[in-house]
Amino acid sequence: MGIRVRYIVDDIDEAIDFYTTHLDFQVDMHPAPGFAALSHGDLTLFLNAPGAGGAGRAGGDPRPGGWNRFQIEVPDIDETVRRMRAGSVGFRGELVEGNGGRQVLVEDPAGNPIELFERY
Repeated sequence: MGIRVRYIVDDIDEAIDFYTTHLDFQVDMHPAPGFAALSHGDLTLFLNAPGAGGAGRAGGDPRPGGWNRFQIEVPDIDETVRRMRAGSVGFRGELVEGNGGRQVLVEDPAGNPIELFERY
């Protein structure tokens, strides 16, 4: 069944372009302007525009952004960061080193964070 994450985004087409261009996601479905389902390995990412469908209205006033995130492991974080900066991708802070590896937060076009991680 895999992991499923839902992000609220301002512009579905812009988010699809970001995830497919910069993070190698595949588009599984895009049946309506306010919704798309993308995949990356065992992860399914549901993208909803605010107010679109039940999920776009659930919880009161859903908005993009926040600090919750999912992690994508990359083999060469320096190259990934270089390529994404060249593509004008936004970052939250700088590359940091921890006990298990190196990581950085990038933002999708709506401001939702994705953690890129390179294991030591």
